Amino acid sequence: MAERAGPRVAGILSGYPLGTAILLYFIAVEQGITFASESAVYAMPGLIATLAFLYGYFHASRRLVSLPVIPQIVLSSLSAFIVYFAVSWLFQLTSMTLTQAAIILLGAIFVALVLFRKIENVKILNRVRVTKRVVFFRAGLASIIVLIISGLAALIGPRWSGILSGFPVALYPTMIILHFSYGAAPVHTLVRNFPRGMGALWTYILAVSLTYPVLGLNIGTLISFAAATVYLVVYSTFVWMKQKSVRTAE
Repeated sequence: MAERAGPRVAGILSGYPLGTAILLYFIAVEQGITFASESAVYAMPGLIATLAFLYGYFHASRRLVSLPVIPQIVLSSLSAFIVYFAVSWLFQLTSMTLTQAAIILLGAIFVALVLFRKIENVKILNRVRVTKRVVFFRAGLASIIVLIISGLAALIGPRWSGILSGFPVALYPTMIILHFSYGAAPVHTLVRNFPRGMGALWTYILAVSLTYPVLGLNIGTLISFAAATVYLVVYSTFVWMKQKSVRTAE
């Protein structure tokens, strides 16, 4: 989607609960519904840490444009991870209810929209051919992250498990590929638009917290995905209608 419809659309769609859903599902399978429900509460501040991760990557990569692309990616990633774990550590020290976590995340999304709004939207003009190596890299890195976090769940407890489930499992490999293939600008567009799609993640996590204890793992997951899908469809329709009215006015 980043290559065909543009990083702006991809940024919005990156808010769909891919990595977070997989992590919460397997945490529930391995550690139980109660453990996963508590983890889901802390997945919300985990998403705030993800916003910090994106902001850190954006600022670092913007200042490293004079370097070759590989050092850019490595140093930008290092900066992002430092910010991410610093924010995560602060949140795991705090007890919070589902309501508190939901309200705090909504506030963070609003702040991110304000902070990111000056980032320029760019399009990918010359697409690089997607090879099997690229596909395996994306899938492999995402799989490794999922396995590490879900495998550590029993050792680190529900708070850290929940916070880490908010890590951009699907988004981060995409950022690396975009940065390597097209430079930092499309990644910045992705970062700019990610908070706009985060309502889907907010909806999904809230639904998981409410449905897992009552309806069980599989039905709760389906309902949560349905709720997140409805959000994205409604939001995308709103954006499309708004853009159409602007073009008509012009």
